[in-house]
Formats: sequence, structure tokens, C-alpha cells
Amino acid sequence: MKRLGINIDSETFRLAFTHRSYSYEHGGIPTNERLEFLGDSILGFCVAEYLYASFPDLPEGDLAKRRAAIVSTRALAMIARDLEVGEHLFLGRGESQSNGANKSSILADTMEAILGATYLVQGMDEARALVLRFVTPLLEDPRLLGATTDWKTVIQEEVASQKLGEMCYEVTGSGPDHARTYVAKLCIGAKSYGEGHGPSKKEAEQEAAHNTWLLFHPGEVLPKG
Repeated sequence: MKRLGINIDSETFRLAFTHRSYSYEHGGIPTNERLEFLGDSILGFCVAEYLYASFPDLPEGDLAKRRAAIVSTRALAMIARDLEVGEHLFLGRGESQSNGANKSSILADTMEAILGATYLVQGMDEARALVLRFVTPLLEDPRLLGATTDWKTVIQEEVASQKLGEMCYEVTGSGPDHARTYVAKLCIGAKSYGEGHGPSKKEAEQEAAHNTWLLFHPGEVLPKG
């Protein structure tokens, strides 16, 4: 994958893309889980280091929120989809048939494995550079600063407290079973509010809830308190 901009030998590169489901069907060959473990730690450290240096006036709590958003499954999956990581995954038959190449958890784990592989082959400087190249731009994406928030619960409580009426999600799916995408629209009373998209109903509904919250609180990113 030239888009990654890193130089890794083919054996290590393949290992980073080998999911455990593929291993189970091919005699228990090594998987990317150990690389994922290593990459997770490197990612957390590099992001914390960057935030500490870049935002000297932010208190610990705000730094922690930003780090959590950037290293979240949602953020890493967004990066992986942009890089088309799913097209290169080695998956078992079951995962392949259930759209595993587009599952956020699998994509996020693979990104961490890629980072672990980069560290092993190229060292910490290259690993850090990879993190900064693909992860730090997410700091400008307001959708992610609340990525760890359960937006469906947040918006449900707000709707109830303001007595805005009954709320429901209208969800539609499209595409083949192995590559299905969903669109969710949050309706409150007789009015439609935020819309969300995702590879699963849950993710589409979460985005719809978040976008609705943003409509209620223009200019804000995270819930108060």
C-alpha cells in the first residue's frame, strides 16, 4: 500500500493484515494480534506526546478527551477506510461473507497492527511520523471530539427533559449483504433532524444522534458537564 508511505517487508506487511479468522482456516498461522497490541501502546503514547506539546494550556481532562477521540475505534476505522485497508485484509470465509472488511473494529485493529509493524521495521521515529501524518488531522474534525460519547443516550435524555415528543430512528440499508451500508434519520415528534451513515445500523444511528445534538447546540462539540 503506497498510500501509507512506509517501507515494510512483504512478510511483516502480510502479518499486519492477517485477521484471526483467516488464521483459524489456515492451520493456525500467526495473526496481527501481537502487532495490534504493540501498535495500540505506540499510538497512545504518540498522541499523548503530541497533545501535550501542542496544547500547553489545556487541562488534563481536556487532553484525555481529545486523546480518547483520536485513538477511538471510530477514528481509526475512518482512517482505514480512507486508505482502503479493507481491500487488503486476509479474512476467514465467515468474516468475508459478513462484510468484515468494512467492520470498524477489524479496521481499527489493523491500523494498530500496521503501526506496530512500522515500529518493528522502521523504528520509533517512523512510527511517530505515521501517527502524525494520519491521526493528527482528525483534531480538526468536530465529529470525532465526542467519539467516545453515547450520543443516542445523550440526545434521548435531552429530548425527554425538554419534552420535545416521541423520538425514533428511521433506518434504511442498501447494497449487497457483504457490503451493506445504512442511513439513519432521527425523528422527534413529526420532524426529522440529524442524519447519519455507517456500515452498521448502530453506527448510523449514533451519527444521526450526534448530528441532531449539534443542531441543538451550534458551535459546540462535546456535551456540557
